Amino acid sequence: MNVAVIGAGAIGSLVAGYLKRAGESVSLIGRPAFVEAIQKNGLQISGVRGDFITQIDSFEHVRGIPDLTILAVKTQDIHSALNGNKRFLGDSVIITTQNGVRAETIISGCIPRDRIISSIVMFGATCLEPARVVHNFEGTWIIGKMSGGNDETVVRTQAVLNKIFPTEITGSMAGMKYLKIFVNANNCIPAILGLSMQEAFSDFIMSQISISLWKEGLDVVTRSGRELISLPGFPLERLTKLTSMPAHEAAGIFSGIMVNLSKEPLDGSILQSIRRGRPSEIDYINGEFIRLAEEHNLSAPLNAKLVDLVHQVEKTQRFFSRQELIAETANLIQ
Repeated sequence: MNVAVIGAGAIGSLVAGYLKRAGESVSLIGRPAFVEAIQKNGLQISGVRGDFITQIDSFEHVRGIPDLTILAVKTQDIHSALNGNKRFLGDSVIITTQNGVRAETIISGCIPRDRIISSIVMFGATCLEPARVVHNFEGTWIIGKMSGGNDETVVRTQAVLNKIFPTEITGSMAGMKYLKIFVNANNCIPAILGLSMQEAFSDFIMSQISISLWKEGLDVVTRSGRELISLPGFPLERLTKLTSMPAHEAAGIFSGIMVNLSKEPLDGSILQSIRRGRPSEIDYINGEFIRLAEEHNLSAPLNAKLVDLVHQVEKTQRFFSRQELIAETANLIQ
């Protein structure tokens, strides 16, 4: 299968590199600085599967008509990525990899829905610089149609992706995507502090803020009538049990999970965007809690505060200190 991966950041580069190593015909589409670095030095991948360099075709735009296109840009970059490559996509099947639940709606403005396969990425990676990626931890790749009705195209896609990650087909994509928001929601805290996930959540108070963030989000999602479905490696019971425990006990467990998430320092997706001087996906992650709250006449003040702080960091490129973050959120912790 001829595969194009659009987006040469952490996930896009990791997936393209592993597909190339598995013998697939693959090209990696990225911004000029990324394309130049890959063409000059090859794509360098390190981490849980060891270190290697692969020579991979890399361009600023798709060439030819791929059978499968993996869209690995941030949600806010979908329009530009598709518009810049639309004439090349032909009848290509498009796989989403974005966090949140808005990507499919955005993509359907350009691509027929029957050619869109949704996915949830449960493995983790960090882009150190153009053409250098760390694979932090393993995980399942979940795929399926957002409205169910999985067909032979989904099965064929699974066969390709199974070569690099264990890939599961689901008929419950929407409920899983809403639960995945909780997996990503705490990325805002390391991003505000300018720290790795391990550094941020070794701090007990930062972990308490995270549990409060989850409690608020769970209340909003539940009261807005959204269904949550367990994910491989993140069962729904983990969320419900931690949010029902005494705060200090839950924070201790959460801290232990996050500190041991990866041997290598792990920068969440929001911090990675900020370090590159790019807007983050915060409005599609924690911002989804805020959108649901407004839609159902509810409130999500802690998530709203954290979204605002991320935007301040994006604008000023100045990270907050631990003491500043505690002061900003002190009256909002449950």
